[in-house]
Amino acid sequence: MKQYNIPVEAALEVIGGKWKVVILCHLIKSKRRTSELKRLMPTITQKMLTQQLRELESDGVVNRIIYNQVPPKVEYELTEYGWSLKPALDMLCAWGEHHIEKTSPNNELVN
Repeated sequence: MKQYNIPVEAALEVIGGKWKVVILCHLIKSKRRTSELKRLMPTITQKMLTQQLRELESDGVVNRIIYNQVPPKVEYELTEYGWSLKPALDMLCAWGEHHIEKTSPNNELVN
């Protein structure tokens, strides 16, 4: 059993890093295939995307759905446990928007 000094350490162990929160935010909108996630995050490498998805799956936050068809189809979705992160992710997004506006009027979101 791992021990933590403060609860945020446990949270950061699951969602920490550059990409996990971004992946989770995309999965809040809908189920996604790996190729869709890669397209939505063009600067992530395929290796890193796969690693991050596996870690999120291992932590019980993301579910991997494998469809029995040819060619094979795999989708990712949030688990019920993963959905419990939505309020925190919503707050992070709102704070990020405020930060973008505050730090520079030239900074903007790319959609």
